[in-house]
Amino acid sequence: MPRRPPPNKPPRKSVPEELAKDAIAHEEAIAGDKVRMTFRVVLPRPVAEALATRAIREEKNIGTLVTEILEAAADCSKRT
Repeated sequence: MPRRPPPNKPPRKSVPEELAKDAIAHEEAIAGDKVRMTFRVVLPRPVAEALATRAIREEKNIGTLVTEILEAAADCSKRT
């Protein structure tokens, strides 16, 4: 029996911004054009303690602090 030709696949997106948009499209949508991303981070204990110390000093939840740090890092990468 002759083999079937492979199905035609659309070309893969190669632009990082398009790939990121597709990946985030699957995250839970939250009000205000935000998405909820849940992940674990493995950090050296001193780094985790430093983050906790900073959160306590700034009277913030550690999740809020990490969110602010990530947002600032993303903003910095847009400028370069």
